[in-house]
Amino acid sequence: MDKKKIIGYFKPIFGLCVFMLIIYGAYTPSQNAEIQKIVCIKFKEGVSTTDKEQYMLEFAKLRREIPQMVAYTAGKTLSVTGKPDFDAMHYLTFRTEDDIVTFQNHPKYKAFVKNHQALWEKELVVDANIQK
Repeated sequence: MDKKKIIGYFKPIFGLCVFMLIIYGAYTPSQNAEIQKIVCIKFKEGVSTTDKEQYMLEFAKLRREIPQMVAYTAGKTLSVTGKPDFDAMHYLTFRTEDDIVTFQNHPKYKAFVKNHQALWEKELVVDANIQK
């Protein structure tokens, strides 16, 4: 059989396979998230901007290292209504309360807290159910 004919037969099949992979990737079922953990941090006076940025980067890195965390977002607080009580807020999403316990006891998280807690003036942690 001619090589061009064989390639001609496989082009539509290849295109269909690529299309199916794209569709599958777009419609992969999401993980069922039930619990939100909000962590607010106020840094001590005199903590450098570099230390604050390093703290934020290392906290975000935990998302890839601790699989119980389904989603993570964070940011610096805004001063819309005056000086904010906290400097940074982290939003962590988990499937179950057991996942939060596993996260809090994870060696990577414990090491993170140990390495950064000296930078904090105060911390506020709130765990809540996600309304559906």
